[in-house]
Amino acid sequence: LSLATLTYDTLRFEYEDFPETKEPVWILGRKYSVFTEKEEILLDVTSRLWFTYRKNFPAIGGTGPTSDTGWGCMLRCGQMIFAQALVCRHLGRDWRWIKGKRQMDNYFNVLNAFIDKKDSYYSIHQIAQMGVGEGKSIGQWYGPNTVAQVLKKLATFDTWSSLAVHIAMDNTVVMEEIRRLCQSNVPCAGAAACSALESDVLYNGCPEAVGLRERLSLWKPLVLLIPLRLGLTEINEAYIETLKHCFMMPQSLGVIGGKPNSAHYFIGYVGEELIYLDPHTTQPAVEPGDSGCLPDESFHCQHPPCRMSIAELDPSIAVGFFCNTEADFNDWCQQIKKLSLVRGALPMFELVERQPSHFSNPDVLNLTPDSSDADRLERFFDSEDEDFEILSL
Repeated sequence: LSLATLTYDTLRFEYEDFPETKEPVWILGRKYSVFTEKEEILLDVTSRLWFTYRKNFPAIGGTGPTSDTGWGCMLRCGQMIFAQALVCRHLGRDWRWIKGKRQMDNYFNVLNAFIDKKDSYYSIHQIAQMGVGEGKSIGQWYGPNTVAQVLKKLATFDTWSSLAVHIAMDNTVVMEEIRRLCQSNVPCAGAAACSALESDVLYNGCPEAVGLRERLSLWKPLVLLIPLRLGLTEINEAYIETLKHCFMMPQSLGVIGGKPNSAHYFIGYVGEELIYLDPHTTQPAVEPGDSGCLPDESFHCQHPPCRMSIAELDPSIAVGFFCNTEADFNDWCQQIKKLSLVRGALPMFELVERQPSHFSNPDVLNLTPDSSDADRLERFFDSEDEDFEILSL
């Protein structure tokens, strides 16, 4: 307890920076009051895994960069949103990191998946090299869509987490596609995927006694990433209420985005401000200690989180959600349907049961901005964003 108190005491004087407001503070699906729960807010933020620029890590690809300063911010934001999915998967949303307190093995397993070395599942090395297949050379800046596509590919190697990763394109979430993906008859890998059946004897990661039908009905935990464009050069304010609601859902993994060539990981909001973790701090790469234990303090942001006006958000973002069970997914669908009834909130994406037939028809929206718009777009967005449809009122 004294350690926890010490952590708060040393930070309290800085934390006055947080606005004294009656408005609730929302952090990844949790609601807090600034007046009565300031320390809980800080502890929740500090517990998120914080990935920043690093220097002096092993060269990417053996001969490439040894630092990602200046180019890796969106890759780090991708790591943060994905790390939050792994924390929910293996530790739960209620888990908290307290400085100096011994953490469980699963925590270090999650952290090790992101360490700056070539054989970590989601390391900067893996993301940068996998991005080459998406047309990005090593050291090139990513947008939210590219980093989402790369993480999806890398997750297939992470048999420990056994995640179903779905990226909803064309501003449309197709429920049938997600159910097919999450109920795919791939035998679950590792006991964690069979948590409801953990007490049984495991055979190849699944209880021997489970018949084929039961095995087919197992739900792989879902990471849902939705790349969106919420305006041309600035966010269309009609989307702001909907965006806020995304942070209120218990399934929320937050949002990656920011400003052109400067990415942030948004974890919540208060009033008209977004709360975010900023990767733009260069820290030395971390080596495991003599005992093989990883010094982990630099992976937790121990000062009050950054804030910015929602109106300043670049319109190119990716929103993330985590559904551990089928019930979580059904609940999420219900919330999205209710959200379409909120007054003054324009839906950011469409939720449909099955693939609409018009998907193959490029003429549905007239997407031919005049040349001045095209010039502006080129300045603001990186080339990957040509895949997006432009949504406007």
